[in-house]
Amino acid sequence: MTTSQIGFVGLGIMGKPMAKNLIDSGYSLTVFDINQKAVDELVTYGCIKANSGKEVSESSKYIITMVPDSADSEKAILGDNGVLEGTSKDKTIIDMSSIAPGMSQKIAKMCEANNVNFLDAPVSGGEPKAIDGSLAIMVGGKENIFTRCKPIFEVLGSSVVLCGDYGAGNTTKLANQIIVAANIEAVSEALVLAKKAGLDPNTVFNAIKGGLAGSTVLDAKAPMMIAGDFNPGFRIKLHQKDLHNALLTGKDLGVPLPVTSLIQQMIGSLMNKGKGELDHSAIANFLEDLAQINIKE
Repeated sequence: MTTSQIGFVGLGIMGKPMAKNLIDSGYSLTVFDINQKAVDELVTYGCIKANSGKEVSESSKYIITMVPDSADSEKAILGDNGVLEGTSKDKTIIDMSSIAPGMSQKIAKMCEANNVNFLDAPVSGGEPKAIDGSLAIMVGGKENIFTRCKPIFEVLGSSVVLCGDYGAGNTTKLANQIIVAANIEAVSEALVLAKKAGLDPNTVFNAIKGGLAGSTVLDAKAPMMIAGDFNPGFRIKLHQKDLHNALLTGKDLGVPLPVTSLIQQMIGSLMNKGKGELDHSAIANFLEDLAQINIKE
């Protein structure tokens, strides 16, 4: 079988553009996803098709997994016909999924038992930054393996930081998701208040974005709320998953997360209304419903 430099498992809203960026940078990719349409698109783009995670890893030196949650990573890497089955000594598995830190540590332990290198390397930035290769990448694992894989990360992201040992990448991602969720909720409250007071939300946004309230979240999400455009760059249901993992981790560590818990309840309400597929900027919908007003004109 022809050896490819990189294998890629998981070609969803994030994985697909990431894989394309690697192809564009000259890497050879073997890909697998349960969604055959996504695989076919990547084959047309120049990738090699595989029929399982095991088959991907058999032909690749580095194997990236990008799946939704902890159970998906466990299945993709440790399950039957999974990535680990096809690896051999000194290959490297890079799980770029956003999962519970404890699961990353479990996978790392199994990899080490098989003389396989492992990094957990979740990302932040959503689909837009996956497309333009400017993701923030938070990595957990051994420094020598991180250094070896850094050229791959630099294709995918503009910020790449080794945060600590196994699980540190996903712990950092949980911290990131707490801050993002709290920022989105605060932006929602502010724009709902402004609109209820009779102000133009866009004028308020332009007035405050250059001050201390300015942030990447404000710049990215306020225009979506003002336009009423909640097409997903990062879905509500995935942020719900991340906050769930944050709350579980907080419980394990004895760390109260009161604001995170409150926002998780807001997201749960939106999920119950069938809004899980919307962008997480639609947290604004919860505040709009409470105030009986829409930010959008």
